[in-house]
Amino acid sequence: MSSRVSVGWLLMAFSLAAIAPGHTRADPKSEPWRESFTVDTRTLATVGESRYFILRPGYRLTLEGREHGEPVRLVITVLDETRQVGDVETRVVEERETSGDTPLEVSRNYFAIDNRTGDVYYFGEDVDTYKNGRVSGHEGGWHHGSDRARFGLALPGEATLGSRYYQEQAPGVAMDRAEVVSLTERIATPAGVFETCLKTKESSPLEPLAKEYKVYAPGVGLVKDGSLMLVSYGPSSK
Repeated sequence: MSSRVSVGWLLMAFSLAAIAPGHTRADPKSEPWRESFTVDTRTLATVGESRYFILRPGYRLTLEGREHGEPVRLVITVLDETRQVGDVETRVVEERETSGDTPLEVSRNYFAIDNRTGDVYYFGEDVDTYKNGRVSGHEGGWHHGSDRARFGLALPGEATLGSRYYQEQAPGVAMDRAEVVSLTERIATPAGVFETCLKTKESSPLEPLAKEYKVYAPGVGLVKDGSLMLVSYGPSSK
C-alpha cells in the first residue's frame, strides 16, 4: 500500500451515535483494533473478487488529484505475477504514483484472498521512493514473517460499521490500520457516480496526527484515496 497513510471483522456489539441524518458511526472506543485473524493461509488464493476488491490479473484503477499543490496520478495494476511471502503465495499489485512524467513512488504489494469470505489479506510490500527521477530510498517496505512483521487485513469481504483492523503489522516500519466509518457513502468521480460505498478512516500509531479517508465502490474497488479520485477502471490495455 506504499508509504501513503494507506493499501473489518465483526468482534462484539457496538453502540451507534447519530452524526447527521442518514449517517451513523460507531463509538470509536466500542471496538478494539483487530491484530490477529483466524484464517488458514493455506486456503488463500491469488485470484478472486470480493464486494470491494478485485484481485484479477490485468485489472487497473487510475486515480488523479492534487497533493501539496502538485498534480498526482496513482495507477494501481493487478499484475500477472505472484510472489511467495513466507509460506504464502500472493498476488503482486503494483501502485505507481507520479507527478506529470516524474515518478514519486512505486510499490509492489502482496495480497491473497479468502474466496469463501471475500476477505483480502496483506502480506507486505517492496517500495521504491524517488527524488529528482531517481530511486532515493525504500521506506515502508516489509514482508510477513520477517523482522516480527505479520500479515494484516487489507479489506473485509463483508464490512461492519465501526469495525477496526490492522492492515500492516511491521513494528517500527508500517502499522497502517483502518476503521469502517460508512457503508452507504455516495460519491461522484470523473469515472462515474457510485452508491452504497464503503468508507474507511486510515491511521497509524507511528504517525498519531495523520489520518486519511478512502472510499471503495461495490464491483469496482478504490474510488477515492485522500484527495485522489477515480478517473478510469477496468482491464489494462497492456
